[in-house]
Amino acid sequence: MAIVLSLVSALAYGVSDFLGGIFAKRVSPWQVAVVGQTSSGVLSLVAAVVVGGSPTTHDLVFGALAGLGGGFGAAFLYRGLSTARMGVVAPISAIGTALIPVAVGVATGDRPSTTVVAGIVLAFPAIALISRVVDDDPSHRGGVLDGVLAGGGFGLLFVFLGQIGDDAGLMPLAFSQITSIASVVVTATVLRQAWLPRSRAAWSAVVMGPLGATAQGAFLYASQHGLLSVVSVISSLYPASTVLLAAVVLREKILRWQAAGLITAALAVALVAAG
Repeated sequence: MAIVLSLVSALAYGVSDFLGGIFAKRVSPWQVAVVGQTSSGVLSLVAAVVVGGSPTTHDLVFGALAGLGGGFGAAFLYRGLSTARMGVVAPISAIGTALIPVAVGVATGDRPSTTVVAGIVLAFPAIALISRVVDDDPSHRGGVLDGVLAGGGFGLLFVFLGQIGDDAGLMPLAFSQITSIASVVVTATVLRQAWLPRSRAAWSAVVMGPLGATAQGAFLYASQHGLLSVVSVISSLYPASTVLLAAVVLREKILRWQAAGLITAALAVALVAAG
């Protein structure tokens, strides 16, 4: 079940990132992030009331901390996606997204089987192949930096979500979405960027809400039923769907090593699932 939920999370994140990149080409990525996170927050809050649960102060605090990382990561991801190739930025962000939770998971006692370890190890060269940059386009170099920053934020998001208890329900997730908005606003303000959505183009990002809520909710439940080091790696394969969508919709070319990376990623998932 944890593997299936992780794959659902990866798919939802990948589609959401693709849409975020599209919207951010038309309007400030900070505005896109604010609208997207707000939409996710409203849906998560409604779902939390319906689902119920017994969250502790510990759960709510870690939910809030997760949002700080998630908002920071989303803002820089959308900025990178809006200025560089999606097939570059999204995969680079996935390296940090996977690496940080794996390190924390192993340090705190995760002991996956040999087959699962092989899948985890294989996932990293898969991500590296998908994200390989070979040209000197300045926008791509900027995209690399944004991808790194986004990966750091998302890695912390996964780590903190993984600390939420099984009986907490979805209220910590709602807290996460709320604090993520504050994270975006503060980061944008420090960088002197416009974050208040004023145009119809910015509000188009409201459609990302269901995807964001699904992605985080699926990861939350996956982390409660599986090892953090495992589910974070599977969820971090979200660039696969982003790259494929960019190839189909935007006609971005899938290079040979990216294709090899996608195949390697599929093999990594298979090994983790088999373990």
